[in-house]
Amino acid sequence: MMTSEEYKLNFQIPKRMKYRNKPVIIDNIRFQSIKEGNQYLKYKMLQKIGELTFERQVKFDIAVNGVRICAYICDFVLTWKSGNVQVVDVKSEATKKIASYVIKKKLMKAVHDIVIFEV
Repeated sequence: MMTSEEYKLNFQIPKRMKYRNKPVIIDNIRFQSIKEGNQYLKYKMLQKIGELTFERQVKFDIAVNGVRICAYICDFVLTWKSGNVQVVDVKSEATKKIASYVIKKKLMKAVHDIVIFEV
């Protein structure tokens, strides 16, 4: 018979994600949420019909007065066939309010003059 300590070692409860997102794998790419995965599929379809091209996980360095402050990694950069470029981040209502994201969003506007489009 197993002791309670041995039972605890053999039985592990899956860790719940902090913001209740459910990671998903599409085309062998791991997305942080089903919502982000669905956006990827949407952009992939639009790319296939020639409306846009897109990149995932693009890194922007943020520097002020020559001093690197941080980096911001967006979910997608879309380049529409009209030539317009859009930086997109997939966010839930809860994650839109995270302090570090709010600051990076403002820094992206101030330093790079880029407005982040939230989906």
